[in-house]
Amino acid sequence: MTEPRWLDATQQLHWRAFVDGNIRLTELLDRDLKSKHGLSLPEYEILVRLSEAPERRLRMAELAANASQSRSRLSHTCSRLESKGLVFRGGCPSDKRGVYAHLTEEGFAALDRAARDHVETVREYFIDVIDPGDLEAIGRAFTAVINRLNAD
Repeated sequence: MTEPRWLDATQQLHWRAFVDGNIRLTELLDRDLKSKHGLSLPEYEILVRLSEAPERRLRMAELAANASQSRSRLSHTCSRLESKGLVFRGGCPSDKRGVYAHLTEEGFAALDRAARDHVETVREYFIDVIDPGDLEAIGRAFTAVINRLNAD
């Protein structure tokens, strides 16, 4: 067995800062959306993805991939959104097995309200505290990470 390629002290420091910062920021964003709009961060992300899709609808499989949720988790999340009247699911006319998630007008309005507060929180705790050059580097770095993950 080969020895693991351990992180050096600087790499370990940056890795832990990323893990801690990511967890804490995600928790803050989730708490903020729940308290102000009754939406979890995963619910918000689904509404965003649907709002950006043609006809404000996506097949459930595509939505799961876009929203980084398992199909099972997505199904539960969509059930909660349906009970709130923000999303509805309907069949796919061209594929009897396919199911679409559709953003309702009420869902679009809820997203519009939530997005106004959410962007301020994102700015306050992420965008505005990071130097523009560092923000660009973060974008490049995570594009590389996403590309590596998509290659598998």
